[in-house]
Amino acid sequence: MSACKGLIETWVFSSRINSFSSLFFPPRFLSLRSPSPGYVSLGVSRKLHTTFASTQLDVSDYATDLTLDDPQSDDFDNKDTVEQLLSKTDDVSTFMRMERRPQGESRFTESSRWFPYLNEFKSGDVVLNSDEVLESVDSYIMETRKSRFVDAVKNRSYAVCLVVEGLSDFGNVSAVFRSADALGIQSLHVVSCNSSKRYRENRHVSMGAEKWLDIELWDSTKECFEVLKSRGYRIATTHVGMDAVSVHDMDWTCPTAIVVGNEKRGISDEALSLSDLHCSIPMRGMVDSFNVSVAAGILMYHAVCDRTSRMGFHGDLTPNESKILLAEFSLRHSRSSLSIAHEYAKRKLKPTPKL
Repeated sequence: MSACKGLIETWVFSSRINSFSSLFFPPRFLSLRSPSPGYVSLGVSRKLHTTFASTQLDVSDYATDLTLDDPQSDDFDNKDTVEQLLSKTDDVSTFMRMERRPQGESRFTESSRWFPYLNEFKSGDVVLNSDEVLESVDSYIMETRKSRFVDAVKNRSYAVCLVVEGLSDFGNVSAVFRSADALGIQSLHVVSCNSSKRYRENRHVSMGAEKWLDIELWDSTKECFEVLKSRGYRIATTHVGMDAVSVHDMDWTCPTAIVVGNEKRGISDEALSLSDLHCSIPMRGMVDSFNVSVAAGILMYHAVCDRTSRMGFHGDLTPNESKILLAEFSLRHSRSSLSIAHEYAKRKLKPTPKL
């Protein structure tokens, strides 16, 4: 009798699985093509599982609302993509989706500060604009998720960016990423990061924030600063000295690149000599320095507060820039989003048959 009861329970459980799968995997999802070779996945890992809870995780890419802070929504498929990103500069191009302006280009957009993206997404010989990208993925992303994207983009800015020079502790790098995302700082730059240390054990610190940031890598401080200055940024290095300006006395509405240094050695002499000004965080205790990730968080937070008090807001993207960044976020959402956009481009390429 117990064996029969177990058989019935197994049949009921299996039926629930099948009905659940048919509900969330209509034919249009089953026809999606796999991404092209060499694609660095930033989406949810979809593996075959046998439990009902795992089945719920598998379909999250398509229909379940996962918040930006949910680590499950930002899992990597094969390896630590951020570790790879921080050790191979060529991987930055695969991290981004919309076309970017040429490196070091000094031409600004319709706003008074740098914006990195063009209104183009290339799929083979076809170019989609942000409106077409958003149209292609619109029905495949939950409304709550899209609303989260809109809110995040509304509070994003490129007017303030952060440069981390020579950081070798990936725990600190992860914490800086998470703080930047939470405060609406979209652009981060990493100079000469030590790739010999593992990122995997500290990845939980960032909670997947790196997926939503623009991260650029540089081999030298000089190269990084030259490009940032060509983009209209003033370089402010953190330094405790007689010539240092308090962060409270700075006008953060001016495009500014904040530079924090190595955990042990601090800012390099080269960075100090090439920067436009030195700034410091007033300290009232016995110690004379903060942890690097803590200092970066304080600086970014103060910059956002100062901009908000002066202008009434921090996020300053134009409507066109906001739409482009929204398309970028939608494409980074999952591998499926990228595949859907490519399929949309193929349909656009085919001529419409005459009736």
